[in-house]
Amino acid sequence: MIGFRKFSLTLLIFMLVLTAAACGNDTDAKPAAGSGEKYSFKLAHITPTDHMWHKAAEKFKEELEKNSDGRMTVEIYPASQLGSEADMVQQISSGSVDFGLITAAYMSSRAPAFTAWFAPYAFEDLKETNAARDTEIAKKILATLDDQGLKGLDYLFAGNRVMLFKDKEVKKPEDMKGLAFRVTPSPPLQDFYKSLGASPESLPLPEVYAAVQTGVIDGMDMDLDATITNKYHEVAKYAAVTNHMVWPSVAIMNKDKYEKLSDGDKKIVEDAIKVAADYSANTRASQEEEFKKTLSDTGMKVYEINQKLFEPYIKQFDEKYGPTDPLIQEFIDTFRK
Repeated sequence: MIGFRKFSLTLLIFMLVLTAAACGNDTDAKPAAGSGEKYSFKLAHITPTDHMWHKAAEKFKEELEKNSDGRMTVEIYPASQLGSEADMVQQISSGSVDFGLITAAYMSSRAPAFTAWFAPYAFEDLKETNAARDTEIAKKILATLDDQGLKGLDYLFAGNRVMLFKDKEVKKPEDMKGLAFRVTPSPPLQDFYKSLGASPESLPLPEVYAAVQTGVIDGMDMDLDATITNKYHEVAKYAAVTNHMVWPSVAIMNKDKYEKLSDGDKKIVEDAIKVAADYSANTRASQEEEFKKTLSDTGMKVYEINQKLFEPYIKQFDEKYGPTDPLIQEFIDTFRK
């Protein structure tokens, strides 16, 4: 009996060894998700290094490298080092750059549904705006990039839009009639200012400071963050904190590279972008009063204009753009109070 038991035990061990060897030689066996592969990514954006979007890019880099245990690294190219936004998106589409933080204003020229984000006064504040990132309509808009070799990952916010004026205190929309106003070259933004009676000018950002200083333009559409980082308070006397539009950048990635990532690595990328987006919006929201004070301390007059005065122009925007795209209409219907 004892001999039989020893034989059985020996046979069992032998079979286990054979099984382990066979598994070890299985060429179809796959590594655990999120392990092994190393990546050196490039990320590009347009803002200077002291702007919130660059800080968000640094937060993304930090999270990505930490959560991948150093397998993923990111080299950041700020301040339009790789060219215009059109250049950057082309580079991302072709695969020579991996990630970009690209303004929704530019993206609306490639995928019209992004126009929805410029619906005037759609949100109460930046906190409410940031929460809108997770809605179904926001995700549907990102998905419109799928056929362009791009993967829309998320949105990052860096403050709402305000109006800066060189030497005229505008107190109501009608006061803008005839003003030459620098506006990002995006149809929804330009149409909004045309409806107010202003003359939109599409100057490149590096030329704006001198254009205000010399009187070529009377003011600009801007955010408080960029007003400080670009020192526009030196050439503009008035800041109307209208917060009339949100200003998202769209976090995009080369679609082929995204799809080749393991499920685990996709999650690492998506989680890192989410952390960066929340960091950007939450940090910027907490700075609103600080930025107003900073600008006031420079001698700039910082004030507000009653939102109700803009109601006819809000209605014009909705009636013009809602019917142009089902996603824009869905966005308006979702967020209008």
